[in-house]
Amino acid sequence: MSQSEKNENNMKWWQLSLFGVGCTIGTGFFLGTSIGIQQGGPSIVIAIVLAGISTYIVFNALAKLTANHPEKGAFRTYAKQAYGHWAGFSVGWMYWFAEILIMGSQLTALSIFSQFWFPNFPLWLFALGYASLGLVVLLVGAKKLSRIENIFAVMKLAAIIMFVVIAGAFVLGLFDGVKQLHIPRTIDDIFPTGLMGFWASLIFAFYAFGGIEVMGLMAVQLKQPKEAPKSGRVMILTLVIIYAISLILALVLVPWDVFNTEESPFIVALKDFDLGFVPHIFNGALIVAGFSTMVASFYGVTTILVSLAQDGDAPSFFAKKGKLAVPVPSLGLLIVGIAGSIVMALVLPEKIYTYITTGAGLMLLYNWIFIILSARKLQTASLKDHIQYYAGIALLLAGVTGTLFDQTNRPGFFISLGIVGLIGIVVFFMNKKWVKETY
Repeated sequence: MSQSEKNENNMKWWQLSLFGVGCTIGTGFFLGTSIGIQQGGPSIVIAIVLAGISTYIVFNALAKLTANHPEKGAFRTYAKQAYGHWAGFSVGWMYWFAEILIMGSQLTALSIFSQFWFPNFPLWLFALGYASLGLVVLLVGAKKLSRIENIFAVMKLAAIIMFVVIAGAFVLGLFDGVKQLHIPRTIDDIFPTGLMGFWASLIFAFYAFGGIEVMGLMAVQLKQPKEAPKSGRVMILTLVIIYAISLILALVLVPWDVFNTEESPFIVALKDFDLGFVPHIFNGALIVAGFSTMVASFYGVTTILVSLAQDGDAPSFFAKKGKLAVPVPSLGLLIVGIAGSIVMALVLPEKIYTYITTGAGLMLLYNWIFIILSARKLQTASLKDHIQYYAGIALLLAGVTGTLFDQTNRPGFFISLGIVGLIGIVVFFMNKKWVKETY
């Protein structure tokens, strides 16, 4: 903590950009994009660009709020200031549920990556193993984990760069083995599943940018807070370029309908080439990187719950400190969430990743919409800002509604709707209390 305080307000804009790139690249990109390819074909690249534009709008809105009015509760506090206690409560719990679903998505993705080596090993047993190891790291080395965060970020980037170099060499004809390049030549080639398929794939493009709100919170540590938008532009542009190039190369090497939810699209793209141990190294890098992100989600789930309890938006005992690094009640609720993910992996091994990832992506988008709405209400916005805000909300709503057009996405939509409904019921009964406190 003391080290953090020393570094506070001393971050340069390019450091924040690199931090954002490292934190954002995760299993949503390494595996989630495979579902997007299945549903939208090569048009997933266009979806990535659109998702990148709206992600920047969200980041820009949050960065301005955080830089001008630093608040402990961040976007929860801004929502409360803009629309009242119900909004702060709702946003806080939506984010907690989003993190729970993201945690389950990452846990499932790790298990799927591991089946690359052990295809007959049950998904739920892998999930149980990674969950147990993650809890040990959370309790024993959570503080030390932040010190090697940059190493994991470099590994993620190195894995993508390695794929780009190898795949690029095959595409350019530097290596033998490519029988045919699959280059889209018509609109139908780009949109093989039609507009509805493209629309359905949007949620997985958005999910690849999940975590941007964390970077927005870090903007307060910039030496020059006004440079936050520039930092965001560089970061988002970097991510869009990295994502687009790697996906284009994968889609050029392999027909789009070959990709599946059981393997990373980048493993699929290299599978038919005689590369010896390279795919194994790549898969190992994905597992290490995914594990670090999963443990960070474990930490995020517990810290968010503690923050909610401290602000009176959750029972106070969730913030009660004990001998462990994490309050026991918060740890207990985390374990319940993990157990739910493992049970779902046991019952629905083929669909679990799609369901959880869709639900997690939607919960994130709900929060992102609130961030834009809060910024619009709390700040004096120019005409350009208003246009950006409305465009961002329109794109986010497109991502939400697109999940209704595919039967594999629809359960995730109803999962998110059920969570929002549950929060709404609690808000309905708590509202009278909050009104009395206001007056």
